[in-house]
Amino acid sequence: MTTPVTTVAVVYHSGYGHTKVLAEAVASGVEADGTAKALLVSVDAFEDHGDALDAADAIIFGSPTYMGSVSGPFKMFMDATSGRWMGRKWSGKLAAGFTVSASRSGDKMGTLVQLSVFAAQHGMIWVGLDLLPGNNSSKGSESDLNRLGSFLGVMAQANADEGSDVAPPEADRRTAAVLGQRVAGLAGRWAAAQAA
Repeated sequence: MTTPVTTVAVVYHSGYGHTKVLAEAVASGVEADGTAKALLVSVDAFEDHGDALDAADAIIFGSPTYMGSVSGPFKMFMDATSGRWMGRKWSGKLAAGFTVSASRSGDKMGTLVQLSVFAAQHGMIWVGLDLLPGNNSSKGSESDLNRLGSFLGVMAQANADEGSDVAPPEADRRTAAVLGQRVAGLAGRWAAAQAA
């Protein structure tokens, strides 16, 4: 097995466990080929992992969509990074994002845009999903990757009356893993280019 050469942090807030499930799926994708290691960080523990985030090659942000936006705790994390913003600590790192809501739409695009603008303010380079939309034809199914058809990042849907043991569904979890693997691969290439 190859020794991991890059670190991809996954920073998330999870109100009911659904976003945590996605964060874990992203992390599994990061570590899928053994060239990168994942660092899972809940926003509640951000201060304990600040130096590790500064040292990471990429950061993937995850928040539930509440009222068309990131959750309150995630916004508090965003605001708490202002010192890093001022010091340009994350400038040049890769960034990506994921979100989940109970509704199929749920205005999740607003959350992904908010995450990408946050990354841009930090001088980060945003990585999209790069999966064609699934489940958008008569031959599609709910099992398709990217079943909700997002390009900016992962959009997942979790029924409001189901726990994180079953929601979001497996297709959304696999889509999240694809994002993690994509970012890990690009982070390795980016780190090699920077070292050359």
